[in-house]
Amino acid sequence: MKNTSKTFLYNNIASAIEEQINSGVLKLGDKLPSVRILKKEYGVSVSTILEAYYRLEAKSLIESRPRSGYYVIFSKDKLLKSPEKTAPNSKASHKSKAEIIIDFYQTINEKDIVNFSLGVPAPELLPVAKLSKTMHETIIHLKAGGTYYDTIQGSENLRRQIAQRTLLWGGNLKEEDIVITAGCTNALSLSLMVVTNPGDTIVVESPVFFGILQLANTLGLRVIELPTESSSGMDLNVLKKVLRKQDVKAIVLISNFNNPLGSIMPDSHKKEIVKIIKEYQIPLIEDDICGEIYYGKNRPSTCKSFDDSGLVMWVGSFSKTLAGGYRVGWVAPGRFLKEILRLKLCLSSSTTTITQETIANFLMKGRYDYHLRKLRQTLHANSLKYITTIGEYFPKDTRVTKPQGSFLLWVELNPKINVKEVFNKAKEKGVVFSPGTIFTLQNQYQNCMRLSYGLPWSIEVEKALKQLGKLLKNSSL
Repeated sequence: MKNTSKTFLYNNIASAIEEQINSGVLKLGDKLPSVRILKKEYGVSVSTILEAYYRLEAKSLIESRPRSGYYVIFSKDKLLKSPEKTAPNSKASHKSKAEIIIDFYQTINEKDIVNFSLGVPAPELLPVAKLSKTMHETIIHLKAGGTYYDTIQGSENLRRQIAQRTLLWGGNLKEEDIVITAGCTNALSLSLMVVTNPGDTIVVESPVFFGILQLANTLGLRVIELPTESSSGMDLNVLKKVLRKQDVKAIVLISNFNNPLGSIMPDSHKKEIVKIIKEYQIPLIEDDICGEIYYGKNRPSTCKSFDDSGLVMWVGSFSKTLAGGYRVGWVAPGRFLKEILRLKLCLSSSTTTITQETIANFLMKGRYDYHLRKLRQTLHANSLKYITTIGEYFPKDTRVTKPQGSFLLWVELNPKINVKEVFNKAKEKGVVFSPGTIFTLQNQYQNCMRLSYGLPWSIEVEKALKQLGKLLKNSSL
């Protein structure tokens, strides 16, 4: 209990100072109160004050200067502007970018590169040892060592744990409302296959995760991309206009920390889109895969939390937070539960027993929440370091998102810069990122890129960003 109390104290002190830095009360170059003064002011130990300062240093908000004290080194005024609202056309598209994406994927596992294209946090940020220990404990106690087939709906233990976690965003799901899948992509594909047929049209954000585009292409679906704000998500006014004119069969939406833009829909927008789909009786497939990686005080809500018609199909996974290779995801399909179960029975019958039960036990033992707290702190600190470094080394007219969660940055450069050309040059220098063109079916985002800050911060990472900035500056000449 003592350690918990101490953690609470230094987090409170760090948060109070961070708030003053963000609000401009503490400005760039200001000296912070000495450790001795804060110790007396808060009535805590020196180690508690130092821990608070260490946390602020990790976020690149302050720095220690020998024999002088701690100083503010961060200013919102020095941050780059956010990207403009996207402006795709509202025509339905049906084409494949498989060749571009395959070429991109060929670089992912190459050695001796700094890989900013990672779609998951680096292994160093994941609890690999504790997961392995949990798996060993799980196998020992599983019937037949977990070699048996599980039920079609999936592990009851895991479904119960996922259902309990919906309380964090105002949900009230039960274990019988959830179906376990082989990762998030499997959950998305099952959902799309249940509510659409080849030739149908779906609506997505723009830019949009390329995996959704490839799924749509594989299923023979036409895609309408809608304008999206980097802060608040899909433009709902344009959505209404599209639904009045076109026969749309489903909406696919990443409501919290969109990939790649990082947008998060405010509650008012989530309520509004649920109202819209109810009026038009159109299912909404809500991908909430990064909802647990938030930087604020509370876990953001979901569209599912406002759904009273069963039209929201809530999809998630442990791939971005715990173990991508375990391939454990889920869908809470609402009124489409029976159809999902029938389709899963035909396609895969059941999901891997051992990985399901391992994650269920990891959650039951409280290890998941402990890991998430550390992961959020690390990624939040990373986001500030990456953004500050981009501001220092990239062209001055660069725009970059300011994420409130997840581990992705969307970077918008001068229209004269062709990011695909820079991608090839950067690869030769040992730096890889995700070109903006793979996140759309339209002719756009040639001057954009997605950067993952899921890599631990290091001198190599800073050098790679500096190298990338140099290439971008040369490309704009």
